[in-house]
Amino acid sequence: MEKLIIEIGKSEDHYGAYAVNCPGVYGAGNTIEEAKENVLDGLRLFVESRKKEELPEILKSEYDIFYKYDAQSFLKYFEGIFSKPALERLTGINQKQIHHYASGLKRPRPAQRKKIEYALHSLGKELLSVEF
Repeated sequence: MEKLIIEIGKSEDHYGAYAVNCPGVYGAGNTIEEAKENVLDGLRLFVESRKKEELPEILKSEYDIFYKYDAQSFLKYFEGIFSKPALERLTGINQKQIHHYASGLKRPRPAQRKKIEYALHSLGKELLSVEF
């Protein structure tokens, strides 16, 4: 199954979203939720407005959608789920630094981004193994 990657990022006045590996699929919104809805609507319209043979290869068969965030957008989107103390425990990055990333005052270096990503993926794997 193909992997359609939608990148979401913050600009000065809105959130933008686009398909990294499928030219022509874009969206935007005042919130991340609006940007996600808008890019999915754009994807639907993109597919409906073309004949199958005119579609990019990735859209001709089944695909899963994956979201790729910049650090600021991710931290903003999940701020009600992951508190700064929880993120500090998960990642080992202090809360003040996480606040700087979330507010856009600073951007994490690649090693810090990987540290956050690894911690979240580890948590996800652990949660997938939970049964009640």
